[in-house]
Amino acid sequence: MSVVSNGFVVTYIEHLKNILNHILDSYQILDEIEDKPGDLSKIEKEMLKINGFIRVVSNKIDPDNIPASDFKILRIKFSQYLENYSFEAEIKTMASLYSDDMSRVKNMRLKILEALKSKHMIDDARELMDDL
Repeated sequence: MSVVSNGFVVTYIEHLKNILNHILDSYQILDEIEDKPGDLSKIEKEMLKINGFIRVVSNKIDPDNIPASDFKILRIKFSQYLENYSFEAEIKTMASLYSDDMSRVKNMRLKILEALKSKHMIDDARELMDDL
């Protein structure tokens, strides 16, 4: 089974690997932010990227086209993450009130990272990426 991505025909597995790579790259960027003034916008940008890619995996990737059984488990974790965690409103509030308070910015970043690590979701994404 193939899909069109960036004008090219790729397999479902290649498409999934590309999306997982984007999620893991944004996670790494979030993990390495040093909590300086102006970082709240970087945190928001990477979090929105991650959420968007997780939505694509949850809504557009057919689990029957991915032979790895781990994918179905990860897809469930992605869906649960989207249902249980939303940081957009908090970040918008912080941006107007506390964007220069580095301890609050750091706490927000750590909360997002913690949510992504919950139930070993990021570790499972890395493992699946390696297995594909």
